Amino acid sequence: MSRVGKLPVTIPGSVKVNLDHLTLDVSGPKGSLKRTFAPEVSIKYSENQVQVAPIEDTSRARAMWGLTQRLISNMVKGVSEGFTRKLEISGVGFKASFSDSVLVLSLGFSHDIIYAIPKDIAVVCEKPTLISISGCDKELVGKIASEIRSLKKPEPYKGKGIKYENEKIRRKEGKKK
Repeated sequence: MSRVGKLPVTIPGSVKVNLDHLTLDVSGPKGSLKRTFAPEVSIKYSENQVQVAPIEDTSRARAMWGLTQRLISNMVKGVSEGFTRKLEISGVGFKASFSDSVLVLSLGFSHDIIYAIPKDIAVVCEKPTLISISGCDKELVGKIASEIRSLKKPEPYKGKGIKYENEKIRRKEGKKK
């Protein structure tokens, strides 16, 4: 039994939901999202709540039950509040700047790295060493944050590279004399 799937998703007043069989269209102040779900679950919308239930009692249907509920919850939260991931850059001379939907990263290579940002995502460089990525689609925000982080992962000796804001880097001891 899915404990997550049993919970109904409450819809705030500022969010509009349109359900067409298994396609859910959610729109709110931060944007709009549309997604088609697996046929193993049934979705019902009534009285500002979305309820998800499995159609059959199979392991795939139970897995899709909890997943579908969580995806709908993330869609509603994304269009009403939005999601944000912050990245920190550490290292001498490492910095970032953003202009015209292009993120320019100086990460110690012989050239600057130019990363194009999709139009649904907002990027703010609060400091040259702090990048804030925000948007209404949690999956897309996380994907872009992980792609930027993968350009220069933090190394274990000095911790130089790009890391998430609250990430702990396990440090190794250096060479002994």
